Amino acid sequence: MTPEPFAHTLGRMVRLSLGGAVALGFARFAYALILPAMRADLGWSFTLAGALNAANAAGYLVGALAATRVAGRLGLPLTFAGGMVLTALALLLTALVGAPAAVLTLRLAAGVGGALVFVSGGSLAALAVRAHPARSALLLGVFYGGAGLGILLSALGLPPLLAAGDWRAAWAGLGAASLLALGVAWPALRGEGGVGGAARSSAPAPLAPLGWALAAYACFGVGYIAYMTFVVAFLRSVGEEHLVTVFWAVLGLAVIVSPAVWGRPATVLPGARAMGVQLLTLAVGATLPLLSTHPAALLLSGLLFGGSFLAVVTFTTVLTRRVLPEGAWGAGIAAFTVVFAAGQTLGPLLTGALSDTAGGLRLGLGASAAVLGLGAVLAWRQPGAAG
Repeated sequence: MTPEPFAHTLGRMVRLSLGGAVALGFARFAYALILPAMRADLGWSFTLAGALNAANAAGYLVGALAATRVAGRLGLPLTFAGGMVLTALALLLTALVGAPAAVLTLRLAAGVGGALVFVSGGSLAALAVRAHPARSALLLGVFYGGAGLGILLSALGLPPLLAAGDWRAAWAGLGAASLLALGVAWPALRGEGGVGGAARSSAPAPLAPLGWALAAYACFGVGYIAYMTFVVAFLRSVGEEHLVTVFWAVLGLAVIVSPAVWGRPATVLPGARAMGVQLLTLAVGATLPLLSTHPAALLLSGLLFGGSFLAVVTFTTVLTRRVLPEGAWGAGIAAFTVVFAAGQTLGPLLTGALSDTAGGLRLGLGASAAVLGLGAVLAWRQPGAAG
């Protein structure tokens, strides 16, 4: 069989990347933009606000645990499409409710859908790049970088609605955009490379060879989501509300271009050294706002964080392909997704509780930076292949 041309594989990655735009850019990260308006209207504490995003992460954990079994029954393409539909409907319905229990339920559903999209999409991407091993890190970076597109579109589209205090319209707009994204992604789920026996199942595999990287990724889940949930609230708390749109756009653009920055290090550095450097960069980015609230420091924080956090996610697939046999790739991706989901379930709860104390958001974000630093140390110990 003739390998798929690189241009076709790249196009497939671009279309599949819209799954990340919906699952992460819209369903999770846009919450940080909408949260201040919802808190003002509904009188939420930071602890409740964190709990609601933790519900999204808990749903993501449930979806990650179920994704391999669901994909085994439905196939990866239908799992991807079903996850997109579930996420879109959850976002649309959030516009219609306001009670914490209802919002929590819908955030949970959006998390389940997002995990189905991310695990199945990651498996489809890993299979699609087999014909281009030298460019696999770049291609996978394009897929995972879709979250940056979602962040950028949120930064451009939501502020006019939120300026008028219309957080309900913001959720409705995200839901509608998610359904449109599914329509654009659909051709990537059809034809050669979209379905097939290899794409439908994943063999059981020992995951011990990935142990240090899995531990580091759990720290990443705790640390990154705390920053992404509360950094906008922090900007507002230090009087930099006018910077929010630019900050979020810079962060989103940095995610989009990150494959070009991290593609080669992810390929040539041994073990999980690339992940260690990425996590250290994130820790620095999370620390900068605590050292200075000058606009330049805040924008640099967004640049460093946006340019690195999805690179960590991309690298887990690179490492899985490097360490495990092909039949176990799906299991490896699912394992990373599970520990990530567990970590990010804890992150908003921890940071929200700390932010409600006398230390405020500074204490919460400081804890985020510390956990990311710990993750960098753990990643450095990961070997590159099974012994």
